[in-house]
Amino acid sequence: MKKLLPIPIACALLCCSILPVRAARLKDLASVEGIRDNYLVGYGLVVGLAGKGDSQQTLFSAQSLTNLLERMGVSVSPTAIQVRNTAAVMVTANLPPFALPGMKVDVLVSAIGDARTLQGGTLIVSPLRSLDGRVYATAQGSVVTGGFVAGGAGTSKVVNHPTAGRIPEGGIVERPAPSVVPSETMRWMLNHADFTTAEHIAEQINQQSAQHGRGSIAIAENSGTVLVKVPAEYRGRSSEFIAEIEGIKVETDVAARVVVNERTGTIVIGGDVTIAPVSILHGSLSVEIQTHFVVSQPAPFSQGGTTTVVPEVTLNASEQKAKSIQLQKGATVEELAKALLAIGATPRDIIAILQNIRASGALDAELEVI
Repeated sequence: MKKLLPIPIACALLCCSILPVRAARLKDLASVEGIRDNYLVGYGLVVGLAGKGDSQQTLFSAQSLTNLLERMGVSVSPTAIQVRNTAAVMVTANLPPFALPGMKVDVLVSAIGDARTLQGGTLIVSPLRSLDGRVYATAQGSVVTGGFVAGGAGTSKVVNHPTAGRIPEGGIVERPAPSVVPSETMRWMLNHADFTTAEHIAEQINQQSAQHGRGSIAIAENSGTVLVKVPAEYRGRSSEFIAEIEGIKVETDVAARVVVNERTGTIVIGGDVTIAPVSILHGSLSVEIQTHFVVSQPAPFSQGGTTTVVPEVTLNASEQKAKSIQLQKGATVEELAKALLAIGATPRDIIAILQNIRASGALDAELEVI
């Protein structure tokens, strides 16, 4: 019968065969300076929670509801109302570049009090501000949650995060986004700074410029930015020039890197990772202690005997023999994966092995633990 690998091991080592992208469009590698999203944040109230909102201990919910009612002509004391159907929330959104009044954006809603769920709630109109304090959008609508909570005390069931939700197109832009349109020059900012990739971008832009009878218009300023001069015929039409060059294919250069997530046991190894000659010894010691409680009763018709609970403790210890693997000079990722599978390593073992290989200087790559 064919032996199946545990899912965590299989997933971790399948990632080892991922190769870095060798050619990509400029628009996938970099973005134009000044053309970016802007974060918006606001405070609001979600109502209609059927008794699963904030409790009286969340004082700001009652105060916010009182202020809202006063603006509607209803005067009431914060201590005289129940807020179980209401939850105080933080509202966040991304304002895209060149957004104009009337455009709709998605909104995220997150409870900040002790509400149990936002399921079925409705966000009351809330202003969304940027860091400059100005209102750029307003949000309102029904909250869609990716989870739920059901049941009562002792029998409740919670799935995912019911205290956070989303309102698709729940925000309306009220003020134009603060975007900068390049005029005579523009800077392309690399998503991942790399000197080689920046130089390749400048070369490809200059090659396309030469095909149109122009001179060199691009230069790599550093590992993170490429300065491009807008040709004279595109002055005042920067958008057309960006559309012309953002589809240029560029060879990318990715540094050898191993990324390890200790929380999930996921390991991603780039295809350019090489390993120097190294020997690995792997073994494990397992100690298992179990306690069973046995009821001891006195013999029938005995005098003065009592029933007692006696613990029985069993201890088992086992140690596997150390397993050895050897990797020759220039060993590939596939050879490392096969060797680790051959010794039956778990994801935790593989993480420890990689850290030890890196510490010994035999791993020619950056080891990043997240």
